Amino acid sequence: MMIYVYNGSFEGFLTAVFDCYSRSDFPVDIISQKKEQKNMFAQRFEVPADAKKADRVWKGVQKKMSVRNSQMLFYAFLSEEPGIEMKIYRFMRRLFAEQLNIETDFGDPDVLALTQVSQKVKKEAMRILQFVRFQHTNEGLYFCGIEPRYDVIPLAVEHFRKRFADQRWLVYDLKRDYGVLYEHGQLEEVEISNKEFSAMTGKVNENIVEEGEEFYQKLWKSYFTNINIKERKNLRLQRQHMPRRFWKYLPEINQ
Repeated sequence: MMIYVYNGSFEGFLTAVFDCYSRSDFPVDIISQKKEQKNMFAQRFEVPADAKKADRVWKGVQKKMSVRNSQMLFYAFLSEEPGIEMKIYRFMRRLFAEQLNIETDFGDPDVLALTQVSQKVKKEAMRILQFVRFQHTNEGLYFCGIEPRYDVIPLAVEHFRKRFADQRWLVYDLKRDYGVLYEHGQLEEVEISNKEFSAMTGKVNENIVEEGEEFYQKLWKSYFTNINIKERKNLRLQRQHMPRRFWKYLPEINQ
């Protein structure tokens, strides 16, 4: 019995899939280094990430998948759900082995699970675009800290790169303790050890807030208050479109 252990990245996972094929092996599990090994009797096989191996696997997947579902497995991977790696691996085994399209074979529990969770991840990514609120620091950086249910920052940063190409900004995942920094036209993944922001709400410390930022937040709160019609207030509908777990990041809600 073999457990393949990768570095936690999608590239690392695809490398593990490549090695499974090259070694003619069907592991009992594929897990990230961050996760605990449950089967104590299985042998561990450490897989170093290899961009060339990962690229070969992903190109093979793209050739077999429809355009509509070309990113489905990546979205499913970002869900971080327990056992997601083996669901994707079993899906890939079928994908490469069969001639017929298996994307709509919902009688297969793996196909159904991957389809459903990928949709959830895409929906979460859209919510991040809706509920991100940047704060301007005195160093000229626009900062946003947020805690998405899934690891969707990789899906959101391209939107911000296009929209705020002339700004310097950082979107930080408070739950996973990493972020993506954009400056000088480049995106870079970063981890912050000396945090000058709240790990709960993402609000930056007052001593580094740009002068005037608080004023603009007050204006935004005032605008939000004045456009609301109290007689038509529908909290149930508001929570449906604006989940309560995002409220702590929104200045217009925290009045």
